[in-house]
Amino acid sequence: MAGFIFFIINGLFSFVIWSLILSAILSWLVAFNIINTRNRAMYMVMDILDRITTPILAPFRMLIPPMGGLDISFIVAFLVIKGMQIYLLPPAYMTLQQLIG
Repeated sequence: MAGFIFFIINGLFSFVIWSLILSAILSWLVAFNIINTRNRAMYMVMDILDRITTPILAPFRMLIPPMGGLDISFIVAFLVIKGMQIYLLPPAYMTLQQLIG
């Protein structure tokens, strides 16, 4: 049971990481006018990614002001989530496994 819970949480962290990366890449492509958001399919993809990443990035954006027009909240959020996935999740898994038996 503990392995399944660990698998789900680790998968969610990976999903969030990939969503952040894809959202950043697509926002750069839109900013450089390589991708056009007037395309309905691309607009829907951007909207879905925005709905996923905005609640994650919002607390970081409140703490970190934009630096010269650059929003570095993505980098900080990426590092925090990846750090949780690598350094906090395995010990939590071991503790849960010991509690369950």
